[in-house]
Amino acid sequence: MSQAELPEDIRDAIGRVHYRQQSDFSVESGYLQTLCAAVQNGNPLYWDGATADDVTGGPTAPLSMLSVWLRPHFWAPGRSASVKPLQLHFDLKERLGYPTAIVTGNELVFHEPLRLGDRLSVGQVLKSVSGLKQTKLGVGRFWVIEMQYRNQREELVGTDTYTCLGYRREAP
Repeated sequence: MSQAELPEDIRDAIGRVHYRQQSDFSVESGYLQTLCAAVQNGNPLYWDGATADDVTGGPTAPLSMLSVWLRPHFWAPGRSASVKPLQLHFDLKERLGYPTAIVTGNELVFHEPLRLGDRLSVGQVLKSVSGLKQTKLGVGRFWVIEMQYRNQREELVGTDTYTCLGYRREAP
């Protein structure tokens, strides 16, 4: 295989869900209010039950907290291996032989609201891998990974899409 060719296993991985993960805990008000207090978010939707009922049909979490619910605790009983977020990115970096890879873009799209008690899952979907590109940083490939967040009813809650560049610097 030449460096210009995309390995067959990577071509086959495009469009598939990888690393499906269930959250360790449910969406809950303690986390929600701790974040809102930390950033001084006084939106009554997150502090006043009557306002939340009137506006959104009940309490919701800020949309910006989408990924919070799937960040594992640093330690949990019986866990022997650490969980790495965006594992597919690191797999591509290693498989394609790039010593360096960076995120060049990120887009969040929200669908269903995050409700108290929701239990989320996430799957990583490889959307695309480019051909070889010459950039100011070096020669490499761009790839797009979409994190698909779903609630316990399998409703799509949101997507978090990363555009990444894996590259190799040219020798001076």
